[in-house]
Amino acid sequence: MRPLFVVRTLATLALAWAAAAACVALQTPLPWMIGPLLATSVVSMAGGPTESWGPLRNAGQWTIGAALGLYFTPQVVALIGGLWWAIVLGIVWALFLGWLFGAWLYRVHAPRMHGVPASMLRATSYFAGAIGAASEMTLLSERENARTDLVAASHSLRLLIVTVTIPFALQFSGLHGLDILPPTLRVVNWSGLALMALLTGTGALLMDRLGRANPWFMGAMLVSMGLTMAGQSLSAVPQGMVNAAQLVIGVSLGVRFRAEFLHTAPRWLASVALGTVVLMGVCALFAGALAWATGLPWVTLLLGTSPGGITEMAITAKVLQLGVPVVTAFQVCRLIAVLMLVDPLYRRIYPPDVDQGSVG
Repeated sequence: MRPLFVVRTLATLALAWAAAAACVALQTPLPWMIGPLLATSVVSMAGGPTESWGPLRNAGQWTIGAALGLYFTPQVVALIGGLWWAIVLGIVWALFLGWLFGAWLYRVHAPRMHGVPASMLRATSYFAGAIGAASEMTLLSERENARTDLVAASHSLRLLIVTVTIPFALQFSGLHGLDILPPTLRVVNWSGLALMALLTGTGALLMDRLGRANPWFMGAMLVSMGLTMAGQSLSAVPQGMVNAAQLVIGVSLGVRFRAEFLHTAPRWLASVALGTVVLMGVCALFAGALAWATGLPWVTLLLGTSPGGITEMAITAKVLQLGVPVVTAFQVCRLIAVLMLVDPLYRRIYPPDVDQGSVG
C-alpha cells in the first residue's frame, strides 16, 4: 500500500472513532455505525481525503456474520421454518415495490432527460429502484447499458437514508427489547473464538472464490449458523469486536459520498430521496399486515421488510434486540431472490425491441 493511502485510512478511522465516541456520549442509536457513517460521508462530500481499506470492511462483515449466526438455534430455525409463506410474500413484495419505484423514476424523469435513449433510461430507472445490493445492481445495470453512476448513487443514498432514519425512529418510539429468542451463548471462550474465526473465515473465503454476493458476511454467517444449529457452542463474539466491525462498515458506506456525488443529477437524487421515504412508509404498512397475520412484533417485521441493506438492518436488530433471526431470514432470502430474479424479470417486462429511440 502507498504511504499516503495508509495515512488517509488511519486518519479516517480516527475520525470515525471520534464520531462513534461522540454518539455514545449522546446516546444515539447504533453509535458505532451511524457516527462513522455520518462523519465520513460529510467529510467526503466536503472533499476531504477519506479512505476505506477493503480488507477492513471484509473483516467487519465477517465479524457481524459470525455473531448473527449464533442466534440460529434449532428452536429459532423451527420458528422461521413456519414463516416460509411470510418470507415468500416479503420477496414478492420487494420485487413489486422495486419495479414500481423504477417505473415511477422513469415517468418522472423521462420528460426532462432529453437525448437519452429510452432503453438506457428505462434500465437506469429499473435497476435504481430495485431493492437489492448496490454493487450487484450496478453490475447488472451495466449489462443493460444503463447509467451506472445514477444507479450506484441511488442505492448509496437509499441505504444512507434507511440506515440513519429507522434506528433513530425506533429509539424515539421506545420500541426495543422484543427479541424473544436471544443467542444462547454469551460467554467468550478465546480458544473457541479462534476456532470459530478459522471456520467462518474459511466459509467467507469459499463464498468469495465462488463470486457470491456479500461473501464475507454470508459465508461467515452460514458457517456460524451451521455450528449453532448442530449444537456446537464455541464462543460468543466479544462486544468490542462487534463495535469495531460496525465502525469499519460505517466508514465503508460513508466514503462512497464523494464531492462529485452532490453534482450527480440533483433532480434524480431528490426524487430517489423522496421515493425512499415513501418506500419506508409503505413497507411499514406491509410489516403491520404481516405482524397481524403472524403474531410477531411489528418492529421486527419492519426491519425484515425495510428497503435497507441486510448487514445494516441485521446490526440494527442485534443492537436494539428486535428479533435478529427473523430479520436476518427475511433479508437474506430477499437478497438471494432479488439477485436471481431482477435481471430475468427486466428482460421479461422490457424486451429488447421495446423502448427504442430517445427520451424527449
